[in-house]
Amino acid sequence: MPEGPELHLASLYVNKMCAGVVFTGPVRKSEVSKNPDVPFTCEAYRITAASRGKEVKLTLTPMKSDDPKERVKAGQADQPMDIVIRFGMSGYFRFTTEDELPKHAHLRFYSKETPCRVLSFVDARRFGSWQPNGTWQSDRGPCVMFEYESFREKVVSHLSDRAFDKPICEVLLNQKYFNGIGNYLRAEILFRLNIPPFVPARTVLEGLESEDLSENKKPVKNETTDTKTSDGAKQKWVKGETGDLLRLCHTVPLEVVNLGGKGYDPQKTDYSDFKAWLQCYYVDGMKSIGDHNGRTMWFKGDPGPMAPKDSKSTKAKKRAKKDGHDYYTDKKKVARKRSESTSKKKVVKQETVTKTPKKEKKARTKEAGTKRRKAENSREVTAPQHEKGSTARRRKSSSAEPAAGPQRRSGRVTRQNSK
Repeated sequence: MPEGPELHLASLYVNKMCAGVVFTGPVRKSEVSKNPDVPFTCEAYRITAASRGKEVKLTLTPMKSDDPKERVKAGQADQPMDIVIRFGMSGYFRFTTEDELPKHAHLRFYSKETPCRVLSFVDARRFGSWQPNGTWQSDRGPCVMFEYESFREKVVSHLSDRAFDKPICEVLLNQKYFNGIGNYLRAEILFRLNIPPFVPARTVLEGLESEDLSENKKPVKNETTDTKTSDGAKQKWVKGETGDLLRLCHTVPLEVVNLGGKGYDPQKTDYSDFKAWLQCYYVDGMKSIGDHNGRTMWFKGDPGPMAPKDSKSTKAKKRAKKDGHDYYTDKKKVARKRSESTSKKKVVKQETVTKTPKKEKKARTKEAGTKRRKAENSREVTAPQHEKGSTARRRKSSSAEPAAGPQRRSGRVTRQNSK
């Protein structure tokens, strides 16, 4: 899922590709998208972008004509419009020719040139969204990268909030306080500080100042905190100068941005620099379990006392290929291959099981057919004899009846006469 650094890189990409480009006509939406239409039509306008945490804002600015007598035509926009876009699970921007338009381009802006080029918001899974005439979401906190002072002050001043009763790994995904932090960033931040992911968030953040003391060159006290592991044993982790989690929430995302666009570039499929930068997230030898929200948490060592019950930690297995593949889909491809191989094995087993009964069934059917034919042949042989005997009996009985009949009648007649 794109996180704060990726959305900022996306805004830089739009500003770079759209610099000096004039766009025209209506903003078009794909037929399958359920997001709202963008009611903006202009003969000539420009596009700029800005990011804040996990949101990107596109600003469409109409170009004014040099001729003061020329009026804006009816239905044409004469004021700028802001479109706030959230990337969901798979969103990104592409700038291509009209012939090379991506398959899942759900929002499109057409340039005023020949051949025409298109800036499109691509979202294969369609979890992304946009809001015409939108503003930054009010329930999202300050950006961890570019509003660091406000972000830090808000977290420190709200530590009594019930949200901080949860494990630190889950609180880091709360965009109300950590706008821009996502799954891979939380793993990298906690790993660098050697903080178990399932310790209480308030325990980790208590004692931090609303002002970053490192900027004033003031020393930070080293504090040793005892936390109980899932086995009941005590584990110590140091909260010192390297233990300022809020500072790393600011600096670690900027490291991804400073990769120079190589960490997340929709134009390329080489994520080798980003993979080399990762220290914990889906790295060989690290453990992973699902948090209480079902999100996979990568870590090293003991998970902490607030880990979900009956959770099983698994180590990351070595990837077969390190380069030339989309990092975000490697895990899914491996899982898909495993399921396919498992299904194939099941099919083979079923075939081997079902073949034997078929043979037996055929043999039994053949044997039954042979017996049936023998029985029919035997009936054909014995049937004439049976018929001959019954016919003889019928003939014998019929011949005997006439002989007995006259005798009886004659007997009756004789008796009557004698009377």
